[in-house]
Amino acid sequence: MSSELHRAAYSVLLPAFSDLSLDDNVRRYLRRGGVSILLGETRDEYVGRDMSPARKDAESQADFVNIAREAASLAGVPVLIAVDQELGGIQRLHQLVPAVASREQLKDLSSQDIEQRCFVMANVARGLGVNLFLAPIVDVVTGANPWLHNRHLGADPVEVSRLSCAYIRGVQRAGVIATAKHFPGHYVTEQDPAIAEATVLGPLELLHDNLEVFKEVIATGVKAVMPGPAVFPAIDSDHSASTSSKVIGVLRDTLGFEGLIISDDLDAVSILRGNSITDTAIASLAAGAHLLLVSSESGLDAIAESIVAAVHEGVLGRQILLDAAFKVRELAAANNDQHNSNRD
Repeated sequence: MSSELHRAAYSVLLPAFSDLSLDDNVRRYLRRGGVSILLGETRDEYVGRDMSPARKDAESQADFVNIAREAASLAGVPVLIAVDQELGGIQRLHQLVPAVASREQLKDLSSQDIEQRCFVMANVARGLGVNLFLAPIVDVVTGANPWLHNRHLGADPVEVSRLSCAYIRGVQRAGVIATAKHFPGHYVTEQDPAIAEATVLGPLELLHDNLEVFKEVIATGVKAVMPGPAVFPAIDSDHSASTSSKVIGVLRDTLGFEGLIISDDLDAVSILRGNSITDTAIASLAAGAHLLLVSSESGLDAIAESIVAAVHEGVLGRQILLDAAFKVRELAAANNDQHNSNRD
């Protein structure tokens, strides 16, 4: 039985790394039950909202194809290969896929045009082995938010919804899973959650426009949602959205979302809040997340062992872990089957 739990504990981890190569940590993770990787970017690229010239010069489509094949071979099952490919924000695949539009151009394009451009872009990404986008950003930003500066889609909920739903329809039609982020909507976030404890102040009423957009992307069929890194005192004053059963309860029970729930980066200061990465991972699972975004260098084996120990100690429900792992693996397999049938 413990081997089943260990396999499940690795299955709920999504390790991120910036170079297109699998180090020993990630190779071991994939052999032990891991089924997801995030091909990320450096902190400088993240802050600059652009991939470095050196990366653009060095990386080829073949690099992505090769790492996706190697990951699937090590895992022995279909694997989720994720990137940040935001609409007008961070675009990890740079010039390796067709450009959609700049943030300024989007407002002048019809929904149908945006959907088709996203389909074409995602279809190329799917050919590279990428099948999960941690995008679109659907936060309706109405005030100070340096964290989402030059990444979000504006302050008008109707327009944010229009753009986001077109993106979701286009990329998912191409066989790439879209992830709406960052629930429940960071309309003002004055601190950078990666390096400071961020809080979104204000009454629940101020979340109305954000929640309406999430309702619409869920109705459109988005397959994944990412809770954010900030604390929302109007819902839960003690935990970040990614570790809050109350916040995730709103997503799952009030909004009726039944898809994959992916935590934001658990290594972020705003999510850790002085706790260890292992305790934070367990808290996120217990709160209702299925897939935990972590750095590949954050101690994957230690996190997996702690998750199993939490089950044995009664801190984490056994079925909660098994159900989360099943959901991740099921989505990876279903997405692979869809891609194969589309090619036939």
